[in-house]
Amino acid sequence: MSYELIGLLAGLGAVVGVLAGLLGIGGGLLVVPALLFLLPKAGIPQEFAMQMALATSLSTIIVTSGSSAINHLKLGNVEVFVVKWLMPGVVVGGFLGSFVADVIPAQYLPKVFGVIVLVLALQMLLSIRSTSQKAMPGSAKTILCGGGIGLVSSLAGIGGGSLSVPFLNHHGVEMRKAVGSSSVCGFVIAISGMLGFIWHGSSVDDLPAFSLGYVYLPALVAISCTSVLTTRVGAKLATQLPTPVLKKFFAVFLMFIAATMLL
Repeated sequence: MSYELIGLLAGLGAVVGVLAGLLGIGGGLLVVPALLFLLPKAGIPQEFAMQMALATSLSTIIVTSGSSAINHLKLGNVEVFVVKWLMPGVVVGGFLGSFVADVIPAQYLPKVFGVIVLVLALQMLLSIRSTSQKAMPGSAKTILCGGGIGLVSSLAGIGGGSLSVPFLNHHGVEMRKAVGSSSVCGFVIAISGMLGFIWHGSSVDDLPAFSLGYVYLPALVAISCTSVLTTRVGAKLATQLPTPVLKKFFAVFLMFIAATMLL
C-alpha cells in the first residue's frame, strides 16, 4: 500500500469516527463504497473486492461502534431494555448475513438496502413534528426485529445504526438514547458478521497477503487508528444538539446514502 492510500484510509477513519458517535452508525455506509474504490488500488483482485469490503468494513465497525458505545455509556445515552432484547436477534442475524451474502449476487444488495434506507429516512422526516410516542414491542418481537436488523446490516457491511436508530426512535426511545443503544448493538452485529466472513474466507485460495479470511488487515488498521480518536467528538455533539436537528441531519444523511446505493 502506498503512503497516499494509507492517508486516504486514515482520513476515511476520522470521518467515520465522528459519524459513529453522532449518529450511532458504525460507518459502513461510507466504508464499503470507499473500500470498493480503494482496495483494487492496493492490488486486491476485483473478484474478492466486494466480500473484502464488507468484511473489512464490519471489522472497522467493531472499533468505531465499540469506542462510540463506551462514550455513550459514560454519557448515560444507552437504554438497557433495548440492548437486552435486541442483542440476541442482532447476534444471530449478523452471523446469518455473511452466509446469505455468499449466495446472493453482490450487485443486488446495495439497491435492496437503498430502498430500505430511503423508507427509513422518509419516516424519520415525518416523525420530526410528531409528538406521539409508541411503546417498544414485547421482548419476543424485539428479538425478531433485532434479527432482521442484524441480517440486513451484515449483508450491507454496516453496523445497523441506519436501521436501529429509526426503529428505536419510532417506538418512543429518545433520539440520544436511540443513537447510544444503536452503538452497542452495532458493536455486536459487527463481531458476529465479521466472524462469518472470516470463516467463509478461510476456505478461499489466492486471497491477498495480510488477509484474515475476507478481512484485509492493512485497511482495518489504517481506518481504525483515526476513527477511535474521533468517536468522542461525535458522541459529545449527539448530546449537545437538539433532537429535531439531530433527526433532520440523520434523515438527510440516510437519503444521500440511499440515492448513492440506488444509482
